[in-house]
Amino acid sequence: REMGIETVALYDKSDMDSLHVRLADFCVRLPSPEAFLDEAIIVQIALAYEVDAVHPGYGFLAESAPFAQALAKVGITFIGPPAEVIAAVRAKVKVLETVRAAGIPTVTHSGECLNVDDLDTLQANAEKLGYPVVIKSCRGGRGRGERLVHKPEQLETAVQRASAESRAVFGNGRIYLERALLPAHQIGVQLMGDQHGNLIHLGEREGSIIVGNQKIIEESPSPNLDEAQRASILQTALTIGQLFNYQNVGTVEFLLDGKGNFFFSEIKARIQVEHSLTEMITGIDLVRQQIQIAAGEPLPWGQDDVPFAGWAMMCRLNAQDPWQSFLPSPGRLSQVRLPSGPQVRIDSYVYSGCCVPPKFDSLVAKVTTWGLDREVCLARMKGALADFVLVGTPTNLPLMQRIMHTTAFAKAHYNTSFFTRPVANGADSEVQLRDLAVITAVHYARRHQMFNPTTPARWQSGWHQDSRRLPQ
Repeated sequence: REMGIETVALYDKSDMDSLHVRLADFCVRLPSPEAFLDEAIIVQIALAYEVDAVHPGYGFLAESAPFAQALAKVGITFIGPPAEVIAAVRAKVKVLETVRAAGIPTVTHSGECLNVDDLDTLQANAEKLGYPVVIKSCRGGRGRGERLVHKPEQLETAVQRASAESRAVFGNGRIYLERALLPAHQIGVQLMGDQHGNLIHLGEREGSIIVGNQKIIEESPSPNLDEAQRASILQTALTIGQLFNYQNVGTVEFLLDGKGNFFFSEIKARIQVEHSLTEMITGIDLVRQQIQIAAGEPLPWGQDDVPFAGWAMMCRLNAQDPWQSFLPSPGRLSQVRLPSGPQVRIDSYVYSGCCVPPKFDSLVAKVTTWGLDREVCLARMKGALADFVLVGTPTNLPLMQRIMHTTAFAKAHYNTSFFTRPVANGADSEVQLRDLAVITAVHYARRHQMFNPTTPARWQSGWHQDSRRLPQ
């Protein structure tokens, strides 16, 4: 709207009440949820409405080279990297080899993509890498087709499940292995490049608090990098982007070990959910820039012109029950109250009476706050989460509120193993752990104590007793 561009929204029956449908200039109902991934149907709709460009959002088509090519063939602009760039960075193993050949450290990985039938080779590769290992889809991302394996006896089942998921989601079941780096910090560097050879970074984000291979709490800048590490990792990300002639918006991801060493992991050739963090600390609208870059405009800034300022945090609120192993919980939200206030940003489609559809991602809102420093930013996040009201289907809002108040998070003492420790449940000191142990022991004793069953007094006299007497 700010750019004066009319939009056509796509929707399915289950999300027809979503805000994007109400706010768009035009809307088209798809025949099924699966149609969101049907490139031919979307191209036909684009032609019917004579659109100039298609923005794929966060969805799987955002990293589909065939989709970008299909649009180009009919004269429609794909708002994202060129098809050849997408194809290059989606070849996961080849990307790792290219980056390593440039002298940049990468995660340790097997050198080939294999099928589920190649179990002997996969077992040999796992032994060579050393357990634990991570199974990854050769075509995947977003944690889909990914499994962590700690022991050799777990490998076969994990391979079958990872391959099946990869085939179902990406149409390709081929997989490869990485040596797991545990614990670690997950660092993503935001890149932006135009069609004229200009490439800049917009700082880094840390997303080390993860559930089900999905980042749920992120912040920028990373509290776990010193200035020397930051300068090195940012320059390395630019070098990697230049290796692939990267254009438009994307993220170069690294893993940082406990000794401060970082290793390249992969390139995300799309805008990510957490782009609001980068927008808060730079004041740059990434989606606007995506559109302008796709239109052939040069970047309006050089690297030294990027205005970094302050600190930002983001929490993903999902329709999941954190007390039931994060079970998805689609359903109706009877009451919704969004927080507000200085430097509080809410991205959401929900409102009172709306329904969370069952066939799409469980994300219902993302809360992003900004402050001059981390302490101010965290205080604003605590306030925003306290003011957020979601009544109806279960969400992870209570868990987000609890994590924000832990000493571990306040001191940035977290990594990718955060949910293997008691801090995720609010117990972040020895005193709290001791108290919880005592409470648990007393509760257990009460539930399992011995008792002598007795007959109620009213059953020991009167007609009730006589009526049960057998003949002598």
